[in-house]
Amino acid sequence: MDPDILLVLCHDTEVSLNHVKKAAKNTGDKTVSVRIAAVYAGLGELLASQGHQGEAHAFYKKSVKWGGHVSESSRPTHPSRSTNIVSSIKSVLYAHPTADATIDKPVSPPSSRSPHKQPPCTATMSKIPNGIFRENLRPPIIAFNPPEPDARLNDTRQLAQCLGLLQSPIEADDILDSVARTWLQATKDEPDEIERLKTLATDVIRAFKRDEFKDAKAVTEVVYLAPILDKDDFRYLLKEFYSGIDQSGLLDVHQLEGLAHLIQRGDTGYLDTDDLVKVLDLLSIRLRNTHQQSINHLYQLTVAVSHVLDAMADANVSGLDRQKIHEPLSAYLDGLKGSSDAYLVYQAAYAYQALMCVPDDETLWQATLRRTGKVMQGVSGLVSAVKGLDLNGFIEGLGKIQAGMAGATEIVQVVKATYAIMPLSESGQGFFECLKEGLSFSRKCAWYTALRGTDILIRNGQFAEFRKLVCEAPCLRDAAFQWGVCQRLGEVAACSMWDSETRQNAIELLVEIYQNDALWGYQANVKQWIVTILMQLSSLPGGELHWSPSLLDRVQERPDVEGSLRQLRRQRLKERGRAVYIPPQAKASMQAHDESRFPLMEKVEEFLAGKQTVFLLMGDSGVGKSTFNRELECHLWQKYKKGGPIPLHINLPAIEKPEYDMITKHLRKAEFTETQIRELKLHRKFTLICDGYDESQQTHNLYTSNQLNQVGEWNAKMVISCRSEYLGADYRDRFQPVDRNSHSGPEMFQEAVITQFSLDQVQEYITQYVSAHRPPWGINEYREALDLIPSLKELVKNPFLMSLSLEVLPRMVDPGQDFSTTHITRTALYDQFIEHWLERGKKRLGEKNLSPQARSAFESLIDEGFTRNGIAYLKKLCTAIYKEQGGQPVVTYSRYKDESSWKAEFFSREEEKQILREACPLMRNGNQHRFIHRSLLEYGVALAIFDPQDWKEMQASESTLARRGSVSSILGFDGHATLEKAPVTIEQAFDLNSPLTWRRFVNESSVIQFLEERVQQEPQFKQQLLAYVEHSKNDRKWRVAAANAITILVRAGVQFNHADMRGIRVPYADLSYGMFDSALLQGADLRQVDFRGTWLRRANLDNAQMTGVQFGELPFLKHENEVSSCENSPDGETIAVRLSDGKVIMYSTSNWETQWTSEGYRGGTMSMAYSPNGKHIALGSNGIIQLWNVGTGMCIQTLVGHGGLVLSLAYSPQGDQIASSGDDMTIKVWDVESGECCHMWIGHTNHVSSLLYSPKGTKIVSSSGDRTIRTWDVATGNCLQVMKGHSSFINRIIYSPQGDQVTSVSDDRTLRLWDVDTGTCCHVLVGHSSYVMFANYSPNGRQLASASADKSVRIWDTDRGACLHVLQGHTGWVRCVIYFPQGDMVASASDDRTVRLWDVTTGVSQQTLIGHTNKVTNIMFLRKGSRIASTSHDTTVRLWDVGAGTSRHTSNGHSTAVLDVKCSSSGGNVATCSSDRTVRFWDVKTGVCRHVLRGHTSTVTSIDHSPHGDQIATGSTDNTIRLWSIDTGACIRILEGHTNWILTIAYSPQGDQLASGGYDKSVRLWDVKSGECRLTLKGHTSTVKGIVYSRNGNQLVSCSLDLRVRIWNVETGACKYTLSGHSDCVNRITYSPQDDQVASTSDDATVRVWDAGTGECRHIFIGHNTRVSSVAYSPSGDQISSCSDDGFVKVWDAKLGDCLWTFTGHSGWIYKIVYSPRGDLVVSASSDKSVRVWDVTSGQCRAMIQDFQDSVASIVWIESFGARYLVAGCADGMVGAWQVSVEDESCDVSLKWMTTKGVLDVKDATVQDVQGLSHLNRRLLKQRGTVGEPIQRLREASMNVTTMTSVLSKLKVPLSNTVIEDPNMKANGSLEQLGQLLERAKDPLIRDMMAFIVKNINERE
Repeated sequence: MDPDILLVLCHDTEVSLNHVKKAAKNTGDKTVSVRIAAVYAGLGELLASQGHQGEAHAFYKKSVKWGGHVSESSRPTHPSRSTNIVSSIKSVLYAHPTADATIDKPVSPPSSRSPHKQPPCTATMSKIPNGIFRENLRPPIIAFNPPEPDARLNDTRQLAQCLGLLQSPIEADDILDSVARTWLQATKDEPDEIERLKTLATDVIRAFKRDEFKDAKAVTEVVYLAPILDKDDFRYLLKEFYSGIDQSGLLDVHQLEGLAHLIQRGDTGYLDTDDLVKVLDLLSIRLRNTHQQSINHLYQLTVAVSHVLDAMADANVSGLDRQKIHEPLSAYLDGLKGSSDAYLVYQAAYAYQALMCVPDDETLWQATLRRTGKVMQGVSGLVSAVKGLDLNGFIEGLGKIQAGMAGATEIVQVVKATYAIMPLSESGQGFFECLKEGLSFSRKCAWYTALRGTDILIRNGQFAEFRKLVCEAPCLRDAAFQWGVCQRLGEVAACSMWDSETRQNAIELLVEIYQNDALWGYQANVKQWIVTILMQLSSLPGGELHWSPSLLDRVQERPDVEGSLRQLRRQRLKERGRAVYIPPQAKASMQAHDESRFPLMEKVEEFLAGKQTVFLLMGDSGVGKSTFNRELECHLWQKYKKGGPIPLHINLPAIEKPEYDMITKHLRKAEFTETQIRELKLHRKFTLICDGYDESQQTHNLYTSNQLNQVGEWNAKMVISCRSEYLGADYRDRFQPVDRNSHSGPEMFQEAVITQFSLDQVQEYITQYVSAHRPPWGINEYREALDLIPSLKELVKNPFLMSLSLEVLPRMVDPGQDFSTTHITRTALYDQFIEHWLERGKKRLGEKNLSPQARSAFESLIDEGFTRNGIAYLKKLCTAIYKEQGGQPVVTYSRYKDESSWKAEFFSREEEKQILREACPLMRNGNQHRFIHRSLLEYGVALAIFDPQDWKEMQASESTLARRGSVSSILGFDGHATLEKAPVTIEQAFDLNSPLTWRRFVNESSVIQFLEERVQQEPQFKQQLLAYVEHSKNDRKWRVAAANAITILVRAGVQFNHADMRGIRVPYADLSYGMFDSALLQGADLRQVDFRGTWLRRANLDNAQMTGVQFGELPFLKHENEVSSCENSPDGETIAVRLSDGKVIMYSTSNWETQWTSEGYRGGTMSMAYSPNGKHIALGSNGIIQLWNVGTGMCIQTLVGHGGLVLSLAYSPQGDQIASSGDDMTIKVWDVESGECCHMWIGHTNHVSSLLYSPKGTKIVSSSGDRTIRTWDVATGNCLQVMKGHSSFINRIIYSPQGDQVTSVSDDRTLRLWDVDTGTCCHVLVGHSSYVMFANYSPNGRQLASASADKSVRIWDTDRGACLHVLQGHTGWVRCVIYFPQGDMVASASDDRTVRLWDVTTGVSQQTLIGHTNKVTNIMFLRKGSRIASTSHDTTVRLWDVGAGTSRHTSNGHSTAVLDVKCSSSGGNVATCSSDRTVRFWDVKTGVCRHVLRGHTSTVTSIDHSPHGDQIATGSTDNTIRLWSIDTGACIRILEGHTNWILTIAYSPQGDQLASGGYDKSVRLWDVKSGECRLTLKGHTSTVKGIVYSRNGNQLVSCSLDLRVRIWNVETGACKYTLSGHSDCVNRITYSPQDDQVASTSDDATVRVWDAGTGECRHIFIGHNTRVSSVAYSPSGDQISSCSDDGFVKVWDAKLGDCLWTFTGHSGWIYKIVYSPRGDLVVSASSDKSVRVWDVTSGQCRAMIQDFQDSVASIVWIESFGARYLVAGCADGMVGAWQVSVEDESCDVSLKWMTTKGVLDVKDATVQDVQGLSHLNRRLLKQRGTVGEPIQRLREASMNVTTMTSVLSKLKVPLSNTVIEDPNMKANGSLEQLGQLLERAKDPLIRDMMAFIVKNINERE
């Protein structure tokens, strides 16, 4: 033993005798004196043996003083009273060796205590008897009774044992007994059983949470599980204990004990630093607030604090908040040393020692006591957490801990350094004071460290080492150490999981400590503590502990759900069968490109594995959503493990009101009991696969309405599918999960759109289909059909149409028929499919054994025509479903309930109905019936509206049919075709029972799609729809049908240009993107009509009713100067616009009228800011700030003080202060009420460009031209931080929503994120390649969007500083970017004049807002409505209604510039090519796009028709030429050989050869049939711009940028002539009609005419001022026309070279000119957005077309079908055709058709006396160029009469006098009477009022 420590121990022993010596003197008891003498003698001998003779002599003298040396034999033979007590307790304990405890908790202090006599002390120190803890043990092992799989567990201990075994490391196998080893090996191969056991443990924890009482038994049970819980369950339990203690009024001792033991037993890896600090803070507060509660409560709190501090020391927690936690806790613990309760004092001292170890990063301590692995103490007892401990090293060094304990150290030095070397004899204190002095509250002591060492040894069963440590520890006689040792021995004795011998050894060691004063010294308080422990142990019940863990019983007393789930699993897998299935691909959003597709199943599995909760699956009808959902369900069932998430495929239309209790209703249908449902709700997780959101006609957010994942509700993730066309602009609101605070969570939401089949998927589907079904065709026949049948390749990309096609194709195509002559549409596929299905059903029924009654009914149906009867049944059923159920597809039929309802007509047991039902494509599930696919229902109702077969039958039976009404007015202006010989059957056309008359199908996209195809295929149906529209003029009962009809016609591409539509009634129709050029719509009922993107140029709308019409746009705010900025008030009521001249204009957002205007001060306003309540606005000018009242426009305060321009203003969040900054380098803070300057801050060294208040208003952050950012304390004015880092000008600073971060953007191309408190730079965001102009935080602060001059927007993660997306698409600087309020979208403004909307999840551009004509400088989201305001240098503020988007395809033309237009040789078709990489083939007469040719991967630059009319050739910048079939649209051949862009191509006149030229400077001649390159013509030294064949095909002429024209011999490839003379690039060439001349144009402003035979230059036409862009010969060849960038067209005499005419009028470049086939007219196309028709005889401009939105790039003149047409292609992608009529002196050009671009155009439309237009719509129309004045709404005017009663009293005509006889009009009688009264009224005021009333009634209808 260390000598120093020995001396101190001896002195401590002497001090311990103080009380004894006083008692001896008072009583004179000789026995006591003898014992005192013996103690002194023993100490002397001990010191003498260690060489301390002097000290030994002193003790000998004291021994003599007290009666001399007393020998060992002189000790009293009778034990003291205390010894008798210990012996009696010991005998009781040994009588019950298996005594148990509920949990192995620390022994509690006694409720009452009595003093004990001091026992005599032996003279010599004997060692502990050898029988006590003579060897080490395994960790505690108890009998293990393994459960059978799926069997009920006996108790929680058994559950803990099982899970402990399963978590044991491999190396622990050697310490397992045979039973445990066998069970473990068997169970590890049973994942379901493992999951069951884990689930039971989790369920016990959840049951504890639900337990209202949480008594000692419940606490015991959950704590018993602590060491084997996974992290989530452990933290869940920790949180529950924490909440229970925190929320309880009186201290819950049971939960407090549970918390202490949970922390003591748990894996330290589960305890976060924050958790421990939070728990400690709570306990510290409760400890300090527990003044009036019992000592026992204080004791339990202190024990819990000790365990928490132990864990914090183990977890290396440091840096406790000294002010909040450390100091108050240490002070309180220190205060407890004054307690009269020794037990409390000891526990407080222990906690104090632990607290002292927490903040001091003690590596020595960590190396000694770091925990590893699971804490198995008291649980399974089967695995050692630590293999071994070098005890000698621990005692001499308190040593080196091995087997998983990192590090080796010399603890003894720490013990010596920390142990108090201060003998108690020097303190002069008494007995109790001695105890308190030993329990130090002021310094670290060794006893704490040593006790932690004993914990490790006990935990690992190393009791021999424990004994050695206890006996040889330097602090052996420290009272605190002995208290701790005794407490641990009591816990071992109380723990039933140790064997009986070990527990008895613990008791014996306690008795030994009590009796062996020689070794342990005499510590009265220790002896009292031992007696207390022994008494508590003796009170424990004998025998095995009777476990009755009510929590486990509760969770095991559940209904069996796994059996029912297994049955459901088998059923669902069986129903799925082995259907043909191709894994679908998807894209991130509807706007995403198909190139970004990904495997859908993988994406859904990622979703299921992640934290998101809702996955929205979108796609078109038939694209495979339901198929995927069923496959997903089967996939999840196949992967299902017992206890795992349960997949439920929920057919939403089959659930009544799925918005409530959806899962419960579904499980009931699956025959789960209510008890099972309740069990599943409480304890299981689900994967909901909700199919058919659109079919169920839902508008609810099913996630929210079903309260998924709320407390006590269903725990589920949701995959939900919906058709894309069903969704509106704000569709995410219907699906995004919402938390308990009603905040939507886009981060918990994901979406995907299933894409069409790729060609590879189509081929794979064919292969699987043929293999599974063995159809009449083989794989090769199907593939050939797909390649050759027009449009079929596009149709079969839809999976459902693919399945239909493969089934019906063999019957649609006759054997040997040429596939290329077969025309197949979507509707034709459904027609054939239904017929085929019914015929197959007929065959099946014929082979079936039917009853006599059924056989008779079957034969009757055959006699009448089985298929037609089946179709009639189908049509009636579909009609009834729409009429009776609103289109809800599932029909529930109950025989007794519904036998008298409409359902009985279709689902009764009547034989005929049963046969037809069985033959139709219906499916049944119980009493529910539905079509096998939703689209069949929609097809059926469309067929009920128009069935071509019915028309054929009626035509056959009736040669002449009567007609009611005339349809000539509309039909005469039909934009598609003249309706020759189109019979009309009035009985069908005007049937009031037709679905068109009673249901609005405007929003039924799929039904409309079937009907629009019928329009294109069946002229009769088109006539019928036109007739509905026509008859609505005279009879209002047809208005629903008319609205449906015109919607279908517009969707079908029918254009109503010049149509007579006066008086039509089409309320609620969808006319969006329709063409109504010059249409006559006077007096039409257009209420609630959608005119979004409609062409209404020159239309006449006079007197039309237009209440509630939607244009999808708002009027812009026009100003005299550029708009610098704008601000929306916080209340959303006003918007302030600052102009470049310094004016500020205030607008009201309710009507967008000007409220007031401020001229500014001294040069105008430079900055502005709204007050927080929106009532005031501050305007900063040159040196002053003015405060204005927003409502009155009055200046209420002027703040003077700045020495220059005020560049930035900011109101404080409270509105009581304004901060300002300027170019005087100062910041000023003003008091709003007084106008006084509160602070002036100086620090910046350049102008202060911007400043902001923090969200709480305590700080201001500023940025400056000095490239720094400063934060200021508002209260003191101190500069808190100076943030440096940017190397260039700072453009903007922004606060994060939480106020803890500031972001700065700079011209140095970076963004910097700064910590506001510390001023440190958290992240530098690098990625932009040019100036960063702007940035904004997302609403939740987790993202940041930045805009840059590099034309991009970037989305950043603010936590990681990572770039999430780069948004590219703008073609100019991006100056501003803002987040939508929901955080899922951003909007950006650019110099390219556009505003773009982006999805931040996918990075895809959702919409481009076009309208500005100059740079867009700023955008903001208005606080009222879904609107964005944008400012521009074009002097406007535009207001965009971003919530008025549409999912419809808004353009049927090219998406980018049309580069070439060519007509076919027949003149019936025209082809266009574009930079959008497509070629489109149009019908000249109807405007129908016959083919869209896709294949080129880059811009298509040129196009040509073959002379035979069977092919089109196209050239592209992808360096290839493609040959296409005109009939099928298929690519026949790809010609490759050019090494650079191809700019020009031309067919030879014979059509066997194709010439091409381009950037590679060569001309290539190709064989059309073989695709081989026959010749490569080389000679040009630069790009070849043009190629033309001579008319006989022998020669080829080419022109180039090398200033040369070359004439080539086509046969040999030799260059016959090189034509030189032009001084600049040659652009165009052409042959004369006689082939004797070649004309060329050049950038040198000349036209040259060359002799084709000699190569000589015949003429040089000089007259243009700049580049000549095009040249054309007249058909006779006697004239040449040229056009130029100078805007002139010139006509030249081809023989003489004289200029005949110069046509002026164009204001821009002219790109192309063409002659009419007759040669009398020349047409020119220009960049001034016009086409002009010139008369070459008179020199006059005969006509002008100004219907274009952009430059006209190409034009062609066509004479076909006896009519003249001009077809033009525009730079915006538009293609249009105009019919030209020339009569003597007149030339009329009228629009025939035009592709739509989705842009509203109402220029020159007349709107005189239009009724019902809102104020904003009137302004919009006026801005867009309409003519006339609409009638102002009376509700907007000052109304003198406000009630209908007052009006009628003046008229004095009772309404009841008029009798309405027409039964169809009774409902409208009042309205008709009002109309009559309106005509009679003479008072103008009354007439106006009555008109207002009539109009409002119409609106309600």
